[in-house]
Amino acid sequence: MAAVSRIHPFLWFDGRAEEAARFYVSIFPNSRIVHVEKIVTGPAEGGAIVEFELEGQRFGGVDGGPMYSFTPAVSFVVECERQDEIDYYWERLSDGGRTQPCGWLVDKFGLSWQVIPAGLGEIMEPAPTTVMEALLEMTKIDIAALRRAADG
Repeated sequence: MAAVSRIHPFLWFDGRAEEAARFYVSIFPNSRIVHVEKIVTGPAEGGAIVEFELEGQRFGGVDGGPMYSFTPAVSFVVECERQDEIDYYWERLSDGGRTQPCGWLVDKFGLSWQVIPAGLGEIMEPAPTTVMEALLEMTKIDIAALRRAADG
């Protein structure tokens, strides 16, 4: 069994923590719900605290209420080796959410994600300005188009 990191993300949801955890677990392989605890008293009574893992990374979530919401100041990066992986994660994570430039999206729970090619820096290295210009024109990233831009 892999060692558990002492540091992990803990996400604040407005009444949808368990739903969000189930959504994310359905998208990422090697993922699971670890524990769901119903909140029996206090301001979030009836909500849940949930612990889940995505690709071995532990996450926590709580139904904390409407006083806080996610911003793009914090996002999760999904690095993909192939275009079909980018397509898979892009389609699923953006379902019910909204897409943004440069491989960014906001899912239906308001959480920001970046779905990018692994080694993006290496792709950009031969022609950073040209590749950045191509990247800025994209929402979902097209690896072949970035490589063409790098090749001039």
